[in-house]
Amino acid sequence: MAQFLEKHEEVEWVNYPGLESSPYYALAQKYLPDGAGALITFGIRGGTEVAKSFINSLQIFSLLANIGDAKSLVIHPASTTHQQLTEAEQRATGTTLELIRLSVGIEDVRDIIADLDQALTKSGRALSESPEGKKVAGAGTP
Repeated sequence: MAQFLEKHEEVEWVNYPGLESSPYYALAQKYLPDGAGALITFGIRGGTEVAKSFINSLQIFSLLANIGDAKSLVIHPASTTHQQLTEAEQRATGTTLELIRLSVGIEDVRDIIADLDQALTKSGRALSESPEGKKVAGAGTP
């Protein structure tokens, strides 16, 4: 799942110690030989509104702040659990506007990846059709 996200064009970055690109990969291999766990964070292109669109497009994941459930969970901390903080305070905690946190459950991995893919595609399309997306896409053009 983390590898899928890392390769997706709508994803800016992925934080998961089981990825070879992670600065914690060697430690994860040493201390977590059976797997790096079910929590994945990633940055979605477009920030808060695209993150909300992504979450609203998911069909398998439930929007909850919990972790470690049998069902897959998702949250956008900047607009939920950390919304009372200023943007600077959020950044100091590692919470950015593009950050999405996944707690992966026991559903079939193929179903989860398909759900992530369709939601990322929908949210990416929404960004490209929005005035903000057109500004980004048209940056540098006269």
